[in-house]
Amino acid sequence: MATTEVRRVVSIVPSLTESIAATAPEMLVGATDWCTHPADLDVTRIRGTKNPDLEKIIALRPDLVVANEEENRVPDLDALRAAGLKVWVTRIRTVPEAFQGLREMLTDACGLGSPQWLADAEKAWAALPNQRARRRAIVPVWRRPWMVVGRDTFTGDVLARLGIDNVFATHPERYPRVPLEELIAAGPDLVVLPDEPYAFSSTDGPEAFAPVPSALVSGRHLTWYGPSLVQAPTILGEPLS
Repeated sequence: MATTEVRRVVSIVPSLTESIAATAPEMLVGATDWCTHPADLDVTRIRGTKNPDLEKIIALRPDLVVANEEENRVPDLDALRAAGLKVWVTRIRTVPEAFQGLREMLTDACGLGSPQWLADAEKAWAALPNQRARRRAIVPVWRRPWMVVGRDTFTGDVLARLGIDNVFATHPERYPRVPLEELIAAGPDLVVLPDEPYAFSSTDGPEAFAPVPSALVSGRHLTWYGPSLVQAPTILGEPLS
């Protein structure tokens, strides 16, 4: 896709922002308010993934806008294309898809080389043991109402590779709303509670499922695909062990 040199990029996905910032930070000219990594990122902020400021993005005159089919809305992406901007959309629902999608975005779309951090991430996940003791878990991502990870998600694939089987992996919806009593009745061995998008904590979440044990985990390492994948097996492995 990078038939012309890409010098100015707007990212409307936190994971993609971090990936470009770790590879060619000089390219980034805009990112969402939720793009928190790296912490010193100094670019124009264009609101959120679901409500980007389209006029501000267009005014930045990017050579490329990077997006994700799950995180961003089709009408917003269509509007950016209609304004004459090139939009690269990733589809990432497994760890291998993350490696492939990030490499294609960086090399094909941005015209960069494949970075060392991506090679390090692939090695980290390849080093996991093939045989792991399995446990069944539910993975809430919100409460009031309770929402959990369902079918066909990157989060579910990350956990499966760490020995955790998602109880709702066959649910018709990807992020279903499920009443608390149904979550408990599903009989999980474990409740995995990330600190984003809902900020579950030791005093907000585990008490709803007691005596079922809960694992409080880094939401960034569980749900982001980018440089965080290098450390994710280690950081997630400790609370899930």
